[in-house]
Amino acid sequence: MIPVIRDEFLRHGLSTEPADFNAAEQAAKDAYAVANLAAPKIFIRLASPHEGAIGAAILKNTRLGENVGAQVGNKVGNKVRDEVWDEVGAKVGDEVGDEVGDEVRAQVGDAYWSQHEAGWLSFYAYFADACGLESAKRLGPLTRLAKSCGWVWFFNGAVIITDRPETLRRDDEHRMHCEDGPALRYRDGFSVYAWRGTRIPAEWIEDRSSLTPQAALTWENVDQRAAACEILGWHNIINGLNPRVIDEDDDPQIGRLIEVDLPDHGRQKFIHAHCGTGREIAVMADREAKTIIEAQAASYGLTASDFHIPEVRT
Repeated sequence: MIPVIRDEFLRHGLSTEPADFNAAEQAAKDAYAVANLAAPKIFIRLASPHEGAIGAAILKNTRLGENVGAQVGNKVGNKVRDEVWDEVGAKVGDEVGDEVGDEVRAQVGDAYWSQHEAGWLSFYAYFADACGLESAKRLGPLTRLAKSCGWVWFFNGAVIITDRPETLRRDDEHRMHCEDGPALRYRDGFSVYAWRGTRIPAEWIEDRSSLTPQAALTWENVDQRAAACEILGWHNIINGLNPRVIDEDDDPQIGRLIEVDLPDHGRQKFIHAHCGTGREIAVMADREAKTIIEAQAASYGLTASDFHIPEVRT
């Protein structure tokens, strides 16, 4: 059952289907019942977590403003967690181990992230579905919310329910990534731009001219700096860094081994060459390489003696 449950919750966590608001509202009512709270009478449907956080900040200052998320989500979840671990923890604990304006930002932490809670919900779904553990079954309403909608805010008599994203793009390592638009986009336009799992400013994708080598090399956040340099292409950056040529081959596809001084990083070697399509490329090289052949070989995990220069590059 573990692979089945895993795949099911991955589908829900990564879903870009429109929210089933009717199903979500019923699941919310049932979650209140499990928490021994009066059923909410007002349901507010919004398009994204961005709208939801704003709506929650506004609702907080009304007569409905008491946030009961701790009772609906944390209280029920913690109780189930404790009971499940009391019953099965001794048997599986060692193997499983311990396995989601200011007012608006504060609401992000108060939200129940619904589909993005799929990780820990899938863990307890195993005990509910595969083992039939009654205590774990009390998470059923929260699990149904995760299967039907985006982020949710619980209030005294009111619930904010938001839609799921319409677009989610990832790279081959499953990291959020898109080279020509937002990696995550909601139907109201709220978007997250990401490069190989690192969130980046939208203008780096939408207005490439705004990203200069100087800005990339001095960007404060190191992860974003690395993304910026990759977006620009190291070959466009190193030419402005007075590269020192260590070794060079007559074949431009073998290229040259160069060294530059990177801000806050120090000396870094690069392979600077032309690829099979004729485009100029630059990739970081092994620091220990002393010749371009050694650097090229190391990029394939080989020693220079084991590296044979390709007759044809595609």
